[in-house]
This record gives sequence, C-alpha cells and structure tokens, in this order.
Amino acid sequence: MGQEAVAANGGGGGRPHAVVVPYPLQGHVIPAVHLALRLAARGFAVTFVNTESVHQQIASGGGGGDDIFAGAAAGVRYELVGDGFPLGFDRSLNHDQYMEGVLHVLPAHVDELLRRLIGDADAAAATCLVVDTFFVWPATFARKFGVPYVSFWTEPALIFTLYYHMDLLTKNGHFNCKEPRKDTITYVPGVAAIEPRELMSYLQETDTTTVVHRIIFKAFEEARAADYVVCNTVEELEPSTIAALRAEKPFYAVGPILPAGFARSAVATSMWAESDCSQWLAAQPPASVLYISFGSYAHVTRGELHEIARGVLASGARFLWVMRPDIVSSDDPDPLPNGFAAAAAGRGVVVPWCCQVEVLSHPAVGAFLTHCGWNSILESVWAGVPMLCFPLLTDQFTNRRLVSREWRVGVPVGDRGAVVADEVRARIEGVMRGEEGERLREQVSKMRSTLKAAVAPGGSSQRSFDELVDELMCRCGGRR
Repeated sequence: MGQEAVAANGGGGGRPHAVVVPYPLQGHVIPAVHLALRLAARGFAVTFVNTESVHQQIASGGGGGDDIFAGAAAGVRYELVGDGFPLGFDRSLNHDQYMEGVLHVLPAHVDELLRRLIGDADAAAATCLVVDTFFVWPATFARKFGVPYVSFWTEPALIFTLYYHMDLLTKNGHFNCKEPRKDTITYVPGVAAIEPRELMSYLQETDTTTVVHRIIFKAFEEARAADYVVCNTVEELEPSTIAALRAEKPFYAVGPILPAGFARSAVATSMWAESDCSQWLAAQPPASVLYISFGSYAHVTRGELHEIARGVLASGARFLWVMRPDIVSSDDPDPLPNGFAAAAAGRGVVVPWCCQVEVLSHPAVGAFLTHCGWNSILESVWAGVPMLCFPLLTDQFTNRRLVSREWRVGVPVGDRGAVVADEVRARIEGVMRGEEGERLREQVSKMRSTLKAAVAPGGSSQRSFDELVDELMCRCGGRR
C-alpha cells in the first residue's frame, strides 16, 4: 500500500490513515485487531501489520486465509513483515533468541514497510502510527516520517505507570539494584501504595541485563515521546492512576476492547485451532464448571501443573481445562500427572485451545482459574465470572493485586513455586460452592455493570474514544 493506495483510501484530506502494529504475541494481537476495527468503523483507512509467523499460526489454527480481515471490515488493509527467523523456528522454546530478533531485526522490516506506506509528504500528512508500547522504535520512526505516534497499551494503567516511573523505583532502591528494598512503595504518582511483591515480575528481578529488560527500558524511552497513549482499561476502575498519567500526556482509557457482541471474532485471531466445547458445556448444570486456562504465552513447571491438577481433582468440581501444547515446554507435550484423564473421566475435559469468550459466556461456567492476563480478566468480568488467580509472569502479579485486593472479584491460589494441591482444592470449593463465591459473584456483577456503562453511549470509554478520533481526524487531515 504505497502513496497511491493511501490516496485511494482518502488520505491527505479525505480519510486519515492509521498504521496499526501489534506486538507479535496473542494477547497483544487480539485487542489491536479490535481497536483497528473500531478505527475503521469511524472512518479511518487502516493498515494492520502482523508478522509472518503470527499470521502463519493464525492460518494454521484454521482462520484467516491470506487476509484475516477479508470480509470482516472495509477499510482495513493487511500487511505482513518478517521477524528475522524462519517460519519453522520454535519461538516458544527459544524465547530469548526470538526477543533479540524483535529487538534488533524486526524494526528494519517495519522501517522498510513504513517507507513504502508513508514515503512522501502527502501520505505522511494523513497518517498516524498506532503501535504497541512494547516496541522499541515507534517514536523514533514517527519522528523520521513526520507522523504522530499513538502508543497502544494493552494492559492496565497501573502497569503503564509503574514502567513509566522505573526511574523513581530505581532512585528509591526498589528496582535495578542488588538488594531491592522490601517496604511498601508509596511515591509513584497515582498509586497510593503497592508492595514490591506486587510489581511486575521484570521489576522484581535483580538481573536487568536480559533481553526483555533491554526491550522494556527502550520501549518506555520511546513511550515518553509518544503524542498520545491509548489504554485498554476503564477510567472508573483506575481513576487516580489515569488522572496522574493525564498530567504527563494525552491518555485515553477506551476499554474494554472486546469482540463485537462478546462473541467469536469476525476476524481470525487465534494462534491455535479452537476446540468446540459447546456440546459438553450444554450438558453441565448452571455455574457448575471451573474453566482453567493459563493463557497464550507464559509457561508453568511440571511440578506446579501437578499440584494444580491434584487440587482440581480433589475439589470434585466439573472442569474445562485449556492445556496449550507448549504450556510446560514444546518438548513436553503431555505434562499432566499419570492417571489424570482416567480420574477426571465424566466430569472434566482437557482441550488444546478454545474460543474463550464463548466459554466464559456459557451459563455452565461458574469460575475461572486464570494466569491473570489482562484480556482474560476483562473477558471474565464482562461475562460475570469470578476468578481464581495463579499469575505466572510479567504484569500478571500486579493484575492479581487489582483483581483480588482492589476490586475483590477473585482470590489468589498460591504463587510460583509455592502452589499446593490442598490450597487449590480449598479455594476451588470456596469459590464454586461457598459463601466466598457468592460475595465474589455479587462484586463481579457490579464491576461488569461498570464496564458495560463505560462503553455505552455517553460512557467514559466511549467519550474517550470519541475524543481520540476527533484529535486524530484533525491531526491527520480527515474531515468529520
């Protein structure tokens, strides 16, 4: 899509052009797809950029063909870039090597694409970059091409502000030192208090030379130069944090960004083939099924998985367990305890992947044992399903704090390396059948109403999105 295509789409005085680039992980692609659809519906010509490897995974999962947006939305053009590795390279098994490629190789391919898309003044005047915050190049490229940079943050505002203020955490000895302080953190703008153990995993580590740390440091240098920040959160959930961020730069809380109608997405986004669980769920009593999924990215140990499995069996609960093929490792495709399938026969099923919004929406589902990924939290609340929290990595520890301590719509279930079957069993029984579960369901119902009100006409997220659209339309030469 060069200058001619931008002009044909109305750029430079007609429709403004948004180049949307998600981080190449499942949890980032999904909200970026639905943000792209929302921008297209409001009159933007959108170019959506996936990596070839993400596209191949989506296509091999049974969706999308050559263009995942084909037939789903007029005004969205689909482009692919290489990430520097062969398609057959195991990115899960070779995580750090893959991240080095994301840091050093992928930017060159994006740069080449952007030169093709916005290589002259007319195209640049109509274009904005809507790019995942975790990339290390967007502000630099935006300056190079003379276009605005919209930093798209797919996690809570709390996580953004903690990364944004890494300098304060370092200055006060809570991060980036050999022996970080363990006292409560009370000096981050917009955050009343947070414990060091509630920080994201990367901010709890003492070795800050890893590839992921280098990505985070550079990404938030770039984020400081963003023209706008768009966040998949809701103002009523994080009011003080969002207010503090708005004092720094234009910050738009536009969440929850979910598929239209909270149904299977019209655009293929799943990187694994989805099992159809509807028949099995239809045969279960209302609110009787524990749904278990640890997301698309992080890994668990075999020992942790065995403790959780024993707790699930001991609870007597019916369950639907999504067991991603590489949940422990690509080299360990069958990590459940011996005899688990036989012991669970008749009351539980294990599938490799599923359509999560459809499962959470089903009346048979009564609770969600989750890794606390942000998409999963928003989807669970939207469906009115309370959570049991077992975070694995990155933002998930901080998300658990929001779910269990601040919003009280879930409970913790152990920690990495410290999860035991007896606690898992007791927590499941409490949430599925006890008074604790009733309290959680009442609270999650209130929070669900907050989310629905935010995206309704006149709601906080809808107003914020309208303001963003107005600003970008004006900035990129579009006419209302």
